[in-house]
Amino acid sequence: MKSIVLLSGGLDSTVSMAQALREGQVELCLTMDYGQRAAAREIAAASALAAYYKLAHRVIQLPFLGEVTTTSLVNKEETIPEPAEESLNDPQQATATAAAVWVPNRNGLFINIAACFAEALGCEQVVTGFNREEAATFPDNSLDFLEAINNSLAYSTASGVRVVSYTARLNKAEIVRLGQHLGVPWHLIWSCYYGGQTMCGRCESCRRLGRAMAAAGLEDQVRR
Repeated sequence: MKSIVLLSGGLDSTVSMAQALREGQVELCLTMDYGQRAAAREIAAASALAAYYKLAHRVIQLPFLGEVTTTSLVNKEETIPEPAEESLNDPQQATATAAAVWVPNRNGLFINIAACFAEALGCEQVVTGFNREEAATFPDNSLDFLEAINNSLAYSTASGVRVVSYTARLNKAEIVRLGQHLGVPWHLIWSCYYGGQTMCGRCESCRRLGRAMAAAGLEDQVRR
């Protein structure tokens, strides 16, 4: 199976990519830059990961996407939510956080761009990094979304490109354990909404990563 990987450099996409390499061949990794605060760090992480696995890597510039959204991931005048760890499973809090960092049709756009590359390069699938935890508040992480977009791609690609996420049925702790089994180089990933020198440890993405690493007995990675 030949794949195009949507690689943000974060936990989910990295582990999904590592599993794709176990099951087939990765032709190209794509990273999207839509003006998000962490763009430079995500691109650097994805580039380092692609180099580690000896894979081709390309950055796609999507400035218009940053222009049409007010998300706090792009707009520095908006505050990125920093939920307490104990509130991560609170549906009301999680819904509010999701709304603050929502980008219009982001995953749908990314997948369709990747599908163009997949069809052109003779790849059967696009690999994404979704997860069960965030699917509760981000519908474009869900299994229903995967089914729906695969139905769409059956019409919009002549070769019937499909989207696969090897992490979609897993929570973050399970994804970490799978990544550990696959030998993922944790020191190369970037899972923070901010683009600082180090991951902030306070945004929802950092909180979920830290909790998952601790649950998997990888506290040393959390400290790093």
